[in-house]
Amino acid sequence: MKVIKILAALALSLATTLSASLVLAQQMPAAKEPAPPIRIGTTQSLSGRFVQEGTQQMEGLLMWMSDVNARGALLGRQVELVHYDDHSDPERVAELYEKLITEHKVDLLIGPYSSELTLRATEVAERHNFPIVAAGASADKIWARGFRNTFGIDVPSSNYMDLAVEEAAKRGAKTVALFYADGEFAQDVARGVRREVARHGMRLVMDREYTVDKMDFKVLGRELLDIESQADVVLGATYLEDSINIAKSLGTGKRLEVDMVALTVGPALREFSDRLDGNINGVVGVVQWLRTVRLPGAQDFSYRYRKMHGNNPAVYAAIGYSAGQVIEAAVRLSGSLEHDALREQLRTMRFRSLLGHYQVDDTGRQVAKRNYLLQWQDGRRRLVSPDNIAERKLIYPRP
Repeated sequence: MKVIKILAALALSLATTLSASLVLAQQMPAAKEPAPPIRIGTTQSLSGRFVQEGTQQMEGLLMWMSDVNARGALLGRQVELVHYDDHSDPERVAELYEKLITEHKVDLLIGPYSSELTLRATEVAERHNFPIVAAGASADKIWARGFRNTFGIDVPSSNYMDLAVEEAAKRGAKTVALFYADGEFAQDVARGVRREVARHGMRLVMDREYTVDKMDFKVLGRELLDIESQADVVLGATYLEDSINIAKSLGTGKRLEVDMVALTVGPALREFSDRLDGNINGVVGVVQWLRTVRLPGAQDFSYRYRKMHGNNPAVYAAIGYSAGQVIEAAVRLSGSLEHDALREQLRTMRFRSLLGHYQVDDTGRQVAKRNYLLQWQDGRRRLVSPDNIAERKLIYPRP
Protein backbone atom coordinates (compact mmCIF):
# COMPACT_ATOMS: atom_id res chain seq x y z
CA MET A 1 0.00 0.00 0.00
CA LYS A 2 2.82 2.34 0.86
CA VAL A 3 4.48 1.66 -2.54
CA ILE A 4 1.23 2.47 -4.34
CA LYS A 5 0.98 5.81 -2.52
CA ILE A 6 4.57 6.72 -3.41
CA LEU A 7 4.01 5.88 -7.10
CA ALA A 8 0.80 7.89 -7.12
CA ALA A 9 2.63 10.89 -5.60
CA LEU A 10 5.39 10.64 -8.21
CA ALA A 11 2.83 10.47 -11.03
CA LEU A 12 1.04 13.55 -9.67
CA SER A 13 4.33 15.42 -9.37
CA LEU A 14 5.34 14.53 -12.94
CA ALA A 15 1.96 15.58 -14.28
CA THR A 16 2.17 18.89 -12.43
CA THR A 17 5.71 19.52 -13.77
CA LEU A 18 4.72 18.71 -17.34
CA SER A 19 1.66 20.94 -17.06
CA ALA A 20 3.73 23.83 -15.73
CA SER A 21 6.33 23.32 -18.46
CA LEU A 22 3.62 23.36 -21.10
CA VAL A 23 2.19 26.61 -19.74
CA LEU A 24 5.67 28.21 -19.70
CA ALA A 25 6.40 27.01 -23.24
CA GLN A 26 3.13 28.56 -24.42
CA GLN A 27 3.95 31.84 -22.71
CA MET A 28 7.55 32.09 -24.10
CA PRO A 29 7.98 33.89 -27.45
CA ALA A 30 8.92 31.76 -30.45
CA ALA A 31 12.61 31.66 -31.42
CA LYS A 32 13.39 34.59 -33.71
CA GLU A 33 13.86 33.73 -37.38
CA PRO A 34 17.20 34.96 -38.75
CA ALA A 35 16.78 38.06 -40.91
CA PRO A 36 16.93 37.36 -44.65
CA PRO A 37 20.15 38.41 -46.40
CA ILE A 38 20.54 41.76 -48.11
CA ARG A 39 20.71 40.85 -51.78
CA ILE A 40 22.94 42.85 -54.13
CA GLY A 41 22.42 42.35 -57.83
CA THR A 42 25.15 42.69 -60.45
CA THR A 43 26.39 41.35 -63.76
CA GLN A 44 30.08 41.06 -64.60
CA SER A 45 31.90 40.03 -67.76
CA LEU A 46 33.17 36.55 -66.91
CA SER A 47 33.46 35.79 -70.62
CA GLY A 48 33.69 37.77 -73.85
CA ARG A 49 35.61 40.92 -74.69
CA PHE A 50 35.92 42.25 -71.13
CA VAL A 51 36.62 38.94 -69.38
CA GLN A 52 39.90 40.03 -67.76
CA GLU A 53 38.50 43.24 -66.32
CA GLY A 54 35.11 41.78 -65.41
CA THR A 55 36.59 38.76 -63.65
CA GLN A 56 38.83 40.97 -61.51
CA GLN A 57 35.94 43.29 -60.71
CA MET A 58 33.83 40.30 -59.65
CA GLU A 59 36.63 38.96 -57.43
CA GLY A 60 36.91 42.35 -55.74
CA LEU A 61 33.17 42.39 -55.07
CA LEU A 62 33.25 38.87 -53.61
CA MET A 63 36.09 39.86 -51.30
CA TRP A 64 34.13 42.90 -50.10
CA MET A 65 31.10 40.69 -49.42
CA SER A 66 33.26 38.28 -47.41
CA ASP A 67 34.68 41.18 -45.38
CA VAL A 68 31.24 42.67 -44.64
CA ASN A 69 29.86 39.36 -43.43
CA ALA A 70 32.96 38.68 -41.31
CA ARG A 71 32.54 42.11 -39.66
CA GLY A 72 29.04 41.23 -38.52
CA ALA A 73 26.99 41.86 -41.65
CA LEU A 74 25.07 44.98 -42.71
CA LEU A 75 22.10 46.29 -40.71
CA GLY A 76 22.29 43.00 -38.82
CA ARG A 77 21.84 40.97 -42.01
CA GLN A 78 24.23 38.91 -44.08
CA VAL A 79 25.07 40.19 -47.57
CA GLU A 80 24.53 38.00 -50.62
CA LEU A 81 25.55 38.69 -54.24
CA VAL A 82 23.07 37.70 -56.93
CA HIS A 83 25.18 37.78 -60.06
CA TYR A 84 25.28 36.72 -63.69
CA ASP A 85 27.89 36.52 -66.43
CA ASP A 86 26.83 39.19 -68.94
CA HIS A 87 29.16 37.81 -71.67
CA SER A 88 30.31 41.41 -72.38
CA ASP A 89 27.03 41.85 -74.28
CA PRO A 90 25.01 45.08 -73.82
CA GLU A 91 21.70 43.45 -74.76
CA ARG A 92 22.23 40.66 -72.24
CA VAL A 93 23.10 43.27 -69.59
CA ALA A 94 19.75 45.01 -70.10
CA GLU A 95 17.84 41.71 -69.84
CA LEU A 96 19.69 40.60 -66.73
CA TYR A 97 19.30 43.85 -64.77
CA GLU A 98 15.59 43.72 -65.55
CA LYS A 99 15.57 40.19 -64.14
CA LEU A 100 17.55 41.16 -61.03
CA ILE A 101 15.02 43.89 -60.22
CA THR A 102 11.72 42.25 -61.17
CA GLU A 103 12.31 38.53 -60.53
CA HIS A 104 15.06 38.35 -57.94
CA LYS A 105 13.80 41.48 -56.14
CA VAL A 106 17.33 42.47 -55.12
CA ASP A 107 17.79 45.20 -52.53
CA LEU A 108 20.78 46.99 -54.11
CA LEU A 109 22.51 47.24 -57.49
CA ILE A 110 26.15 47.50 -58.60
CA GLY A 111 27.01 48.07 -62.25
CA PRO A 112 29.09 45.93 -64.66
CA TYR A 113 32.52 46.66 -66.13
CA SER A 114 32.83 49.19 -69.00
CA SER A 115 30.90 52.27 -69.98
CA GLU A 116 29.27 50.44 -72.88
CA LEU A 117 27.59 47.89 -70.60
CA THR A 118 26.90 50.36 -67.80
CA LEU A 119 24.91 52.59 -70.16
CA ARG A 120 22.42 49.74 -70.62
CA ALA A 121 22.36 48.69 -66.95
CA THR A 122 21.64 52.24 -65.81
CA GLU A 123 18.81 52.67 -68.31
CA VAL A 124 17.06 49.73 -66.65
CA ALA A 125 17.79 51.06 -63.14
CA GLU A 126 16.44 54.51 -64.02
CA ARG A 127 13.26 53.07 -65.48
CA HIS A 128 12.62 51.34 -62.14
CA ASN A 129 13.80 54.38 -60.12
CA PHE A 130 16.42 52.11 -58.52
CA PRO A 131 19.79 53.55 -57.32
CA ILE A 132 22.87 51.90 -58.84
CA VAL A 133 26.57 52.34 -58.09
CA ALA A 134 28.53 52.34 -61.35
CA ALA A 135 31.83 50.51 -60.88
CA GLY A 136 34.34 50.36 -63.76
CA ALA A 137 32.57 52.89 -65.99
CA SER A 138 33.40 56.51 -66.74
CA ALA A 139 31.92 57.73 -70.07
CA ASP A 140 30.57 61.26 -69.73
CA LYS A 141 27.33 60.23 -71.48
CA ILE A 142 26.38 58.08 -68.48
CA TRP A 143 25.89 61.25 -66.41
CA ALA A 144 24.68 63.56 -69.19
CA ARG A 145 21.22 61.98 -69.55
CA GLY A 146 19.54 63.63 -66.58
CA PHE A 147 19.27 60.35 -64.64
CA ARG A 148 18.91 60.60 -60.87
CA ASN A 149 19.87 57.03 -59.89
CA THR A 150 23.42 56.51 -61.23
CA PHE A 151 26.42 57.22 -59.00
CA GLY A 152 30.00 56.82 -60.24
CA ILE A 153 33.23 55.97 -58.45
CA ASP A 154 35.58 56.09 -61.46
CA VAL A 155 37.33 59.15 -62.91
CA PRO A 156 35.23 60.65 -65.74
CA SER A 157 36.73 59.52 -69.03
CA SER A 158 37.22 63.05 -70.42
CA ASN A 159 39.68 63.57 -67.52
CA TYR A 160 41.43 60.19 -67.86
CA MET A 161 44.55 61.42 -69.66
CA ASP A 162 44.91 64.80 -67.91
CA LEU A 163 47.92 63.73 -65.85
CA ALA A 164 49.69 62.09 -68.81
CA VAL A 165 49.40 65.24 -70.91
CA GLU A 166 50.48 67.38 -67.94
CA GLU A 167 53.60 65.26 -67.28
CA ALA A 168 54.60 65.35 -70.95
CA ALA A 169 54.08 69.12 -71.16
CA LYS A 170 56.21 69.66 -68.03
CA ARG A 171 59.05 67.87 -69.81
CA GLY A 172 58.85 69.97 -72.95
CA ALA A 173 56.74 67.80 -75.27
CA LYS A 174 55.29 69.77 -78.19
CA THR A 175 53.59 67.20 -80.43
CA VAL A 176 51.15 64.38 -79.69
CA ALA A 177 49.89 61.41 -81.72
CA LEU A 178 46.45 60.30 -80.51
CA PHE A 179 44.59 57.10 -81.38
CA TYR A 180 41.46 55.72 -79.75
CA ALA A 181 38.87 52.95 -80.03
CA ASP A 182 35.32 53.61 -81.13
CA GLY A 183 32.95 53.65 -78.18
CA GLU A 184 31.81 56.10 -75.52
CA PHE A 185 34.76 55.70 -73.14
CA ALA A 186 37.58 56.07 -75.66
CA GLN A 187 35.88 58.88 -77.57
CA ASP A 188 35.52 60.82 -74.31
CA VAL A 189 39.19 60.20 -73.48
CA ALA A 190 40.10 61.58 -76.91
CA ARG A 191 38.01 64.70 -76.37
CA GLY A 192 39.77 65.27 -73.08
CA VAL A 193 43.19 64.81 -74.69
CA ARG A 194 42.37 67.41 -77.37
CA ARG A 195 41.30 69.86 -74.67
CA GLU A 196 44.43 69.33 -72.55
CA VAL A 197 46.81 69.35 -75.53
CA ALA A 198 45.41 72.74 -76.59
CA ARG A 199 45.50 74.05 -73.01
CA HIS A 200 49.20 73.21 -72.72
CA GLY A 201 50.07 74.76 -76.11
CA MET A 202 50.88 71.41 -77.73
CA ARG A 203 49.89 70.18 -81.19
CA LEU A 204 48.23 66.99 -82.45
CA VAL A 205 50.03 65.30 -85.35
CA MET A 206 47.62 62.33 -85.42
CA ASP A 207 43.98 62.06 -84.35
CA ARG A 208 42.91 58.54 -85.32
CA GLU A 209 39.81 56.54 -84.37
CA TYR A 210 39.66 52.79 -85.06
CA THR A 211 36.90 50.19 -84.87
CA VAL A 212 37.97 47.42 -82.51
CA ASP A 213 36.13 44.57 -84.23
CA LYS A 214 37.01 45.57 -87.80
CA MET A 215 40.45 47.13 -87.51
CA ASP A 216 43.44 45.69 -89.34
CA PHE A 217 45.94 46.61 -86.65
CA LYS A 218 48.86 46.20 -89.05
CA VAL A 219 47.56 49.29 -90.86
CA LEU A 220 47.48 51.28 -87.63
CA GLY A 221 50.95 50.00 -86.75
CA ARG A 222 52.33 51.29 -90.07
CA GLU A 223 50.63 54.65 -89.54
CA LEU A 224 52.20 54.99 -86.10
CA LEU A 225 55.65 54.09 -87.42
CA ASP A 226 55.22 56.66 -90.22
CA ILE A 227 54.33 59.40 -87.72
CA GLU A 228 56.85 58.60 -84.98
CA SER A 229 59.44 61.09 -86.22
CA GLN A 230 56.89 63.91 -85.85
CA ALA A 231 55.51 62.95 -82.41
CA ASP A 232 57.10 63.51 -79.03
CA VAL A 233 54.32 61.61 -77.27
CA VAL A 234 51.89 58.84 -78.31
CA LEU A 235 48.61 58.54 -76.37
CA GLY A 236 46.13 55.70 -76.85
CA ALA A 237 42.62 55.28 -75.45
CA THR A 238 42.58 51.49 -75.62
CA TYR A 239 41.33 48.32 -73.93
CA LEU A 240 43.48 45.27 -73.15
CA GLU A 241 43.09 43.30 -76.38
CA ASP A 242 43.49 46.22 -78.77
CA SER A 243 46.47 47.64 -76.85
CA ILE A 244 48.20 44.26 -77.24
CA ASN A 245 47.26 44.04 -80.92
CA ILE A 246 48.57 47.54 -81.57
CA ALA A 247 51.91 46.74 -79.89
CA LYS A 248 52.20 43.54 -81.94
CA SER A 249 51.29 45.40 -85.14
CA LEU A 250 54.59 47.29 -85.03
CA GLY A 251 56.43 44.07 -85.82
CA THR A 252 58.66 41.69 -83.87
CA GLY A 253 61.09 43.55 -81.65
CA LYS A 254 59.98 46.97 -82.90
CA ARG A 255 58.83 49.86 -80.76
CA LEU A 256 57.85 53.45 -81.28
CA GLU A 257 60.90 55.71 -80.95
CA VAL A 258 59.13 58.52 -79.14
CA ASP A 259 59.68 60.08 -75.73
CA MET A 260 56.55 58.65 -74.14
CA VAL A 261 53.85 56.08 -74.92
CA ALA A 262 50.81 56.17 -72.58
CA LEU A 263 47.76 53.89 -72.88
CA THR A 264 44.56 53.29 -70.94
CA VAL A 265 43.48 49.91 -69.48
CA GLY A 266 46.04 47.51 -71.00
CA PRO A 267 49.27 48.42 -69.14
CA ALA A 268 47.54 48.12 -65.76
CA LEU A 269 47.10 44.36 -66.28
CA ARG A 270 49.79 41.71 -65.93
CA GLU A 271 48.50 40.04 -69.10
CA PHE A 272 49.76 43.04 -71.06
CA SER A 273 53.35 42.14 -70.22
CA ASP A 274 52.90 38.37 -70.36
CA ARG A 275 51.43 38.40 -73.87
CA LEU A 276 53.97 40.86 -75.22
CA ASP A 277 56.90 38.80 -73.87
CA GLY A 278 57.87 41.64 -71.57
CA ASN A 279 58.85 43.92 -74.48
CA ILE A 280 57.15 46.95 -72.94
CA ASN A 281 59.86 48.70 -70.96
CA GLY A 282 59.00 52.35 -70.47
CA VAL A 283 55.33 52.09 -71.49
CA VAL A 284 53.10 54.27 -69.31
CA GLY A 285 49.66 53.23 -68.14
CA VAL A 286 46.85 55.48 -66.93
CA VAL A 287 45.43 53.80 -63.85
CA GLN A 288 42.97 54.56 -61.05
CA TRP A 289 44.80 52.46 -58.42
CA LEU A 290 47.88 50.30 -58.02
CA ARG A 291 48.60 47.82 -55.24
CA THR A 292 51.88 49.59 -54.41
CA VAL A 293 50.18 52.97 -53.98
CA ARG A 294 51.03 54.58 -50.65
CA LEU A 295 47.45 55.10 -49.56
CA PRO A 296 45.40 53.57 -46.70
CA GLY A 297 44.38 49.96 -47.15
CA ALA A 298 46.28 49.18 -50.36
CA GLN A 299 48.86 46.79 -48.91
CA ASP A 300 46.35 45.03 -46.65
CA PHE A 301 43.88 44.59 -49.52
CA SER A 302 46.61 43.26 -51.82
CA TYR A 303 47.86 40.73 -49.29
CA ARG A 304 44.39 39.40 -48.45
CA TYR A 305 43.28 39.35 -52.09
CA ARG A 306 46.32 37.27 -53.02
CA LYS A 307 45.54 34.83 -50.20
CA MET A 308 41.92 34.53 -51.35
CA HIS A 309 42.35 34.41 -55.15
CA GLY A 310 45.95 33.27 -55.64
CA ASN A 311 47.08 36.24 -57.71
CA ASN A 312 47.85 39.93 -57.24
CA PRO A 313 44.96 42.35 -57.67
CA ALA A 314 44.78 44.63 -60.69
CA VAL A 315 42.96 47.94 -60.54
CA TYR A 316 39.62 46.37 -61.51
CA ALA A 317 39.61 44.24 -58.35
CA ALA A 318 40.06 47.43 -56.32
CA ILE A 319 37.20 49.04 -58.27
CA GLY A 320 34.88 46.11 -57.50
CA TYR A 321 35.80 46.20 -53.81
CA SER A 322 35.36 49.98 -53.68
CA ALA A 323 31.91 49.83 -55.32
CA GLY A 324 30.90 47.54 -52.46
CA GLN A 325 32.40 49.93 -49.89
CA VAL A 326 30.49 52.90 -51.31
CA ILE A 327 27.13 51.14 -51.30
CA GLU A 328 27.84 49.83 -47.78
CA ALA A 329 28.58 53.37 -46.56
CA ALA A 330 25.31 54.65 -48.04
CA VAL A 331 23.34 51.88 -46.32
CA ARG A 332 25.01 52.42 -42.95
CA LEU A 333 24.61 56.20 -43.06
CA SER A 334 20.95 56.01 -44.03
CA GLY A 335 20.28 53.04 -41.76
CA SER A 336 17.94 51.80 -44.43
CA LEU A 337 17.51 50.01 -47.76
CA GLU A 338 14.79 52.48 -48.76
CA HIS A 339 15.64 53.89 -52.17
CA ASP A 340 14.98 57.56 -51.46
CA ALA A 341 17.25 57.47 -48.40
CA LEU A 342 20.00 55.62 -50.27
CA ARG A 343 19.76 57.97 -53.24
CA GLU A 344 20.20 60.98 -50.96
CA GLN A 345 23.25 59.48 -49.23
CA LEU A 346 24.91 58.49 -52.52
CA ARG A 347 24.31 62.02 -53.83
CA THR A 348 25.58 63.94 -50.80
CA MET A 349 28.03 61.80 -48.84
CA ARG A 350 31.81 62.14 -48.89
CA PHE A 351 33.66 58.90 -48.34
CA ARG A 352 37.15 57.42 -48.65
CA SER A 353 37.12 54.01 -50.31
CA LEU A 354 40.05 51.81 -51.26
CA LEU A 355 40.01 53.47 -54.69
CA GLY A 356 40.14 56.98 -53.26
CA HIS A 357 37.81 59.88 -52.48
CA TYR A 358 34.13 59.52 -53.31
CA GLN A 359 32.11 62.66 -53.99
CA VAL A 360 29.68 63.25 -56.85
CA ASP A 361 27.96 66.26 -58.34
CA ASP A 362 24.20 66.61 -58.83
CA THR A 363 24.31 64.31 -61.87
CA GLY A 364 26.07 61.51 -59.95
CA ARG A 365 29.37 62.14 -61.77
CA GLN A 366 32.54 61.55 -59.74
CA VAL A 367 34.40 64.79 -58.96
CA ALA A 368 36.88 63.89 -56.17
CA LYS A 369 39.10 61.24 -57.81
CA ARG A 370 42.10 61.71 -60.10
CA ASN A 371 44.01 59.06 -62.02
CA TYR A 372 47.63 57.99 -61.51
CA LEU A 373 50.37 57.03 -63.92
CA LEU A 374 52.30 53.78 -63.81
CA GLN A 375 55.32 52.89 -65.92
CA TRP A 376 56.69 49.46 -66.75
CA GLN A 377 60.24 49.51 -65.40
CA ASP A 378 62.45 46.41 -65.14
CA GLY A 379 59.50 44.12 -65.76
CA ARG A 380 57.27 45.62 -63.06
CA ARG A 381 54.50 48.19 -62.86
CA ARG A 382 55.81 51.20 -60.95
CA LEU A 383 53.71 54.12 -59.76
CA VAL A 384 55.40 57.25 -61.16
CA SER A 385 52.89 60.10 -60.75
CA PRO A 386 51.69 62.13 -58.89
CA ASP A 387 54.90 62.88 -57.02
CA ASN A 388 53.43 62.73 -53.49
CA ILE A 389 52.64 59.00 -53.77
CA ALA A 390 55.06 57.88 -56.52
CA GLU A 391 57.39 54.96 -55.79
CA ARG A 392 59.70 55.72 -58.75
CA LYS A 393 60.36 58.67 -61.04
CA LEU A 394 58.90 58.75 -64.52
CA ILE A 395 61.62 57.89 -67.03
CA TYR A 396 61.32 60.48 -69.80
CA PRO A 397 62.37 60.09 -72.55
CA ARG A 398 61.45 56.44 -72.26
CA PRO A 399 64.43 54.04 -72.01
